[in-house]
Amino acid sequence: MNTNSSSEHYAAAGVDITAGYRAVELMKRHIARTVTDGVLGGVGGFGGLFALDLTGIERPVLVSGTDGVGTKLKLAFRMDRHDTVGIDCVAMCVNDIVCCGAKPLFFLDYIACGKNVPERIADIVAGVAEGCVQAGAALIGGETAEMPGFYPEDEYDLAGFAVGVVDRGKILDPASVRAGDAIVALPSSGVHSNGFSLVRRVLDVERADLAAPVAALGGASLGETLLAPTKLYVKPMRALLETVPVRSAAHITGGGFYENIPRALPQGLAARIDRGALRVPPIFDLIAKAGDIPEREMFNTFNMGVGMIAVVPAAEAGRAVGALRAQGEDAYVLGEVVESDEGVLL
Repeated sequence: MNTNSSSEHYAAAGVDITAGYRAVELMKRHIARTVTDGVLGGVGGFGGLFALDLTGIERPVLVSGTDGVGTKLKLAFRMDRHDTVGIDCVAMCVNDIVCCGAKPLFFLDYIACGKNVPERIADIVAGVAEGCVQAGAALIGGETAEMPGFYPEDEYDLAGFAVGVVDRGKILDPASVRAGDAIVALPSSGVHSNGFSLVRRVLDVERADLAAPVAALGGASLGETLLAPTKLYVKPMRALLETVPVRSAAHITGGGFYENIPRALPQGLAARIDRGALRVPPIFDLIAKAGDIPEREMFNTFNMGVGMIAVVPAAEAGRAVGALRAQGEDAYVLGEVVESDEGVLL
């Protein structure tokens, strides 16, 4: 820990640089969990160094993704629980790049806060590290910015950036999708990290009793149900890619089915969803009823229980489901690809 650098005048302005040094010390053990073979150097340099291992990759293509956690953070503030939102941050980035067929390599985070409380920053980074471990990515750098007067003292924002690699010949291409292909669903863990501005309004999250058991949620509390982190699909999707020919994939985020699924399909083809197969968690029924939200808007805002879809040849659907279930995913066939310009047929 740096004991020589300090500034009384900067501290009087609201920025405690010694707290920053303390936060770095506390987060080091979490970062250590994410180290992979490509990591060069440690925490504290001006840039994160990563050596690419291109064994078996003929034409390497780097794939990048960036995202944040959004207004779900308001729930973390209310519950004073900060060790899961980092998982959300990583998931929102790496789940996107795996849709290209890429393997995540490394991740960087950015935390902006009103007051640097080292223990809270360390909790946030613990979540980021857990997400990186689940994704098989290294946390090779980041930044914590103390910004008094810009953020309230008890609030912060969290964003991240991921880089992966894929062989150019193995990039998933929606143009390869054909009518008759099967659409395989990987279930979500709940609301994930999208639509929380609507969730917070209709469920009155700022005033609700977040700790009380809710019968409609099987006795779980509203707080724990909403704060459940976004599921990471990297490892099951990587296993799937090694088992069957995957045509394309889509991460179901903001915009729900209607915006995201068509991104995995070429013009002239649509996804016909089997409503009898679809498994919608109770939290979405609770949200719909509380806000009197029409069904189409629900499917155009939330993941409705499906966090990721993979499009595979119909003859490979059984093997695809089996490969995903071997990875702990309760996958199932959600529908099929048909000729239509509607994008999604529900």
